[in-house]
Amino acid sequence: MMRFWVILLALWPGAIWAVTLPQLHDVTGVASDDVLNVRQEAGASSDKVAELAHDATNVEVVDRSPDGKWGLVNSGEVSGWVSLRYLAPHAENPDVPIGRTLSCSGTEPFWSLEIEQGHQARFDGLGLQAVSMTADILQQARGRTDRFSLTVGLSGVAMVRAQQCSDGMSDRAYGLDVDYLHQDGVLYSGCCNLVAH
Repeated sequence: MMRFWVILLALWPGAIWAVTLPQLHDVTGVASDDVLNVRQEAGASSDKVAELAHDATNVEVVDRSPDGKWGLVNSGEVSGWVSLRYLAPHAENPDVPIGRTLSCSGTEPFWSLEIEQGHQARFDGLGLQAVSMTADILQQARGRTDRFSLTVGLSGVAMVRAQQCSDGMSDRAYGLDVDYLHQDGVLYSGCCNLVAH
């Protein structure tokens, strides 16, 4: 009995800290005259809210159902659940912890930050002139699998967290939350999604 508790306690923290990082997928196994239904809840009997084409590519899965059979995706301005049986994940890039290209944005005020890790970033804000800067590669926080930082330009820093995020303006779901300290000292908060590279 003592062994049982020791094993349980050893495995328990991993279960608590398990994180779903967003990942791009392609629709597969759907007939060319059919579509992949996007459902309101994770289940085949749930109402259909949208659909994906039989050959849709670069579909971002931002979360998974507890049983791991359904993925939360966006279609247009709505989010919903699709069966992961019909999605093939893109191969992960060992050089970066999350997809190479991120598109981050926020509201109040409107701003955007397009990041191509290891190359460049472009910041644009309402009433501001767009700025292109260098961008490093996301660095994972020590001891955490859900937090990352990225240096942008000479003194900008983006802090990215793997967690559900809402832009407050649409019904889209995001799997990455960001706080971006621009090089002028202004802090912006918003969400990020993966972009095909």
